[in-house]
Amino acid sequence: LTPMTKPLILITNDDGIDSPGLAALAPALAPLGDLLIVAPRTQQTSMGRSRSQEEGRDGRLFRREIVAGDRSWPAFAVNATPALAVDHGLQQLADRPVSLVVSGINYGENVGSCVTVSGTIGAALEAADHNIPAIAASLEHDHSGPHDDLPEIDFSVAAHFVHMFASRVLNMSMPADVDLLKIDIPTSATVDSRWMVTYQDSLAYYQPRVEHGRDAFAGDNIFIHWQQKGQYKENGSDAYALARGIVSITPLSLNLTSRTSLTGLSELLRQVNVSEVKA
Repeated sequence: LTPMTKPLILITNDDGIDSPGLAALAPALAPLGDLLIVAPRTQQTSMGRSRSQEEGRDGRLFRREIVAGDRSWPAFAVNATPALAVDHGLQQLADRPVSLVVSGINYGENVGSCVTVSGTIGAALEAADHNIPAIAASLEHDHSGPHDDLPEIDFSVAAHFVHMFASRVLNMSMPADVDLLKIDIPTSATVDSRWMVTYQDSLAYYQPRVEHGRDAFAGDNIFIHWQQKGQYKENGSDAYALARGIVSITPLSLNLTSRTSLTGLSELLRQVNVSEVKA
């Protein structure tokens, strides 16, 4: 294959351009195509699919280099949210159509109802909205402190599974109503670990908690803790898989319409006697 016929793979994340999780993706995906690395300049966790362009997110681009072992790749840091970093990559930097967008590898799993909060998933959703196949990859870990105080983490097993499924996505068409694959790798996983296709658990996996006196200016701060870790509501879900040390592959869709009967809901709404509703 000539360079112009290789698949172009856009790599991004929400942990920022300096994240080791991002660096782990480059050697894992380089054998599959040409890499375009575009990530937020700073930590942007929990930004979801935000398109905020407030102060500090002016869209400026900075040339960087991603180093992994004895190899390096050119990269771009952008003052932007994860979703907008994807847009910069697709609209401003790509020299040809992008074949796949991979977001991650995130510090910490993204399972249960938190999927709408995750910047890792938000970046993948942005790609999907451009009709580009996408993967959002996250590695489970037990660290509950701030993101600027993260311990050394081995991303090699997670990178192995991302390579495995990226190669498959590049060689297939996504099924109907599958816009991205969410991959969550347990901390205990090895390259020989079992994987399973799951659905999103309805569990509120991450629980907010108000802590007092941590900030002299704000008084009360809300910190996110995973108080539900190891728990799940439904067998076969993403949280179920992680609780058993199984790699979770969850198909997600941009279509957030409830699976309830639309006819039934319409009839219910028509039957409600508004005059009887009390304030």
